[in-house]
Amino acid sequence: MPQATQVDLSLISLHIEPTPNPATLKFCFSEEVIDEPIEFSSAAAAESSPLASKIFGFPWTNSVLLAPKFIAVTKQDWVDWSYLAEPLSGMIREHLNQKIPIFLERKERAHDEDQSEEECLDNGNLIHEKDSELVRQIKKAIDRDIRPVVAYDGGDVHFAELTSEGILYVKFKGACAGCPGRSQTLKNGIEVRLKELFPQINEVIGI
Repeated sequence: MPQATQVDLSLISLHIEPTPNPATLKFCFSEEVIDEPIEFSSAAAAESSPLASKIFGFPWTNSVLLAPKFIAVTKQDWVDWSYLAEPLSGMIREHLNQKIPIFLERKERAHDEDQSEEECLDNGNLIHEKDSELVRQIKKAIDRDIRPVVAYDGGDVHFAELTSEGILYVKFKGACAGCPGRSQTLKNGIEVRLKELFPQINEVIGI
C-alpha cells in the first residue's frame, strides 16, 4: 500500500493536463503526495483513499490512478470533460486545502488485511522471493526505464507475467489502459527497449 509523504497538503498547487487518452485527464500536484502509484477501478476498491472515494462520488468515473505527483481520472464516454474538469479540479483543491488525508491510516482501514493482500497482488513490480533473477531485473528495468515515461502521459505499467516462451505480459493502468496510441507505444517503445536489455524476451504484450 502506498504511503502518504510528509507534506502540507494545503500548500500544494494543482493544474490540469490532457493525456493521449481522450477519456483521461491528469490533475498534477506541485509536490509528491504519495510514494508509489496505485489504481482504483471501483468505489469499493477506493475505500482506503478518501480522495479517490470522493472522485468515485461522480457517477461518470471509470478509474482513478493516484501517482506521486498527479491523479489520472478516466471518465465514461457519455460525459464531456468540458463540463467536468473544473468542478473535479475544485473538489480536489478543496480536499487538499482542508488537509484531509490522501490515504487512511492503517488502523482506520476497513478489512485491512484482505485489502492489503489485494493491493499487494495488484502491484506487479514488487520483487518477491520466488522471482527468478531475470524477472527481478525486468521489474527493475520497467521501474527505471518505462514507468517514468508512461507517467508523463498519466499512466502506469506493471509486470504481469513472463512465459517460458519469452513472452512478457505487462499491465497498463491509468491513461495508458484505453489510449488509442497504446499499441504503438507498446511495440515501438516498451518492447524495443526491453528486448534490447533482455534478449530472452521475444515479445511484449499489453493486458
